[in-house]
Amino acid sequence: MKIAIVCYPTFGGSGVVATELGIALANRGHEIHFVTYRQPVRLELLNERIHFHEVNVPEYPLFKYQPYELALSSKLVDTVKFFGIEMLHVHYAIPHAYAGYMAKKMLEEEGIYIPMVTTLHGTDITLVGKHPFYKPAVTFSINKSEVVTSVSENLKQSTLDLFHIKKEINVVPNFIDKSNYNADYTDCQRSLMANDDERIITHISNFRKVKRIPDVVQIFKKIVDVTAAKLIMVGEGPEKAKAEQLAEDLGIKDKVVFLGNSNEVDRILCFTDLFLLPSETESFGLAALEAMMHRVPVISSNTGGIPEVNVDGVTGYMSNVGDVDSMAFNALKILKDDETLNTFKDNAEKEAHKFDIVNILPLYENIYQEAFKKYYKNTHQ
Repeated sequence: MKIAIVCYPTFGGSGVVATELGIALANRGHEIHFVTYRQPVRLELLNERIHFHEVNVPEYPLFKYQPYELALSSKLVDTVKFFGIEMLHVHYAIPHAYAGYMAKKMLEEEGIYIPMVTTLHGTDITLVGKHPFYKPAVTFSINKSEVVTSVSENLKQSTLDLFHIKKEINVVPNFIDKSNYNADYTDCQRSLMANDDERIITHISNFRKVKRIPDVVQIFKKIVDVTAAKLIMVGEGPEKAKAEQLAEDLGIKDKVVFLGNSNEVDRILCFTDLFLLPSETESFGLAALEAMMHRVPVISSNTGGIPEVNVDGVTGYMSNVGDVDSMAFNALKILKDDETLNTFKDNAEKEAHKFDIVNILPLYENIYQEAFKKYYKNTHQ
């Protein structure tokens, strides 16, 4: 099958999932075409079954904001016609499903018919989508998709609560490719980040307000007051400067390392003992799942889709949003001795294997077949 995948090419979870899905589908023999404004960060290798098509938005002084949706829909039309694309899979309702629908209508004018699958990831629903300015467009785009999926049961319910959705929403969880994870690094270089007696705590995100970055620093301060530790902060975003200042104010600046965005996440998680994810909300918690696959237990909030990934008392612990005292207390319970820590590490890895892509990929292939059937039925009535 020839599939066009539309996603954001950034370090965010939706872009990672879309890219990994495309690579896995290509390995199964499908021909994949990524259509976005920059090559996705996880897309390192293009081959005969993986292609990238850049969306260029020409500058024009009439527009205060350049119309990316128009450029994207036009690029999709060209890509479908030139390469014989059979399926659109768009990640994010706005702007991608909206642009995808416009591309479909333009193609139909030329007698080309193609179904569209829309995957909802979270921010497109819970933050941007529910804004009054965008809500009608989001509702329209979702309802005009042949098949809609969400990455968690929680996100599905939020979508149904916030919008007037006429479509069934299929829950297909986020995933990771176990084959990409090597737990046997011989050059993990843990000593570059911490002393032998220090536990290594890690947080990875886009440092937006919803991630509650100051909470990460506050939790770590309570941990390091009791036991020797280092905090590794991976990512960039508007809350980074605030976190750096807080670390200095708390007198732990020398214990916190800000690495910025990194393509070495696997190596960082290789020597991590505990992962912190105190977010205000998470549609799924892909960062937690990646940590768990690396045998890293998770201290998290109990919001959104996180409880569908982090099993309280087994793979880590969950607390109410903002309860840094509880999170620090639970972290210290895990870190108190090597035996306890290793038990949680084993549990985290075992649970993560349930989300291996080999279990999830067939669900998407079934979704594509369902989209074909629905589209064929609707266009031949």
